[in-house]
Amino acid sequence: MESAYAACLCREFDVLGFNFDRERPLPVTYKGLNLNCGYRMDIVVEDRLVLELKCVDRILPIHEAQLLTYLKLSGVKAGLILNFNCKLMKDGIKRMVA
Repeated sequence: MESAYAACLCREFDVLGFNFDRERPLPVTYKGLNLNCGYRMDIVVEDRLVLELKCVDRILPIHEAQLLTYLKLSGVKAGLILNFNCKLMKDGIKRMVA
């Protein structure tokens, strides 16, 4: 389900003329060695906002930790968790800053 929401969001960003990356890889460097941890940020908009898409009963602390990790490693300062499993979208949005 999340991939369908990602495709729709990316289409809207494209129509509106925003620069974005979908599934942007996030490298991890440890003691000078690049590690392939498989981190991928769902959507990065204008290199200023990370969107982490979810379709879950509720946003859990692990989801928040995931987004904070992405923010810290990428250097992007702001992010949103968007949970599409809500009756009202406003109830499924969590803003975070690093």
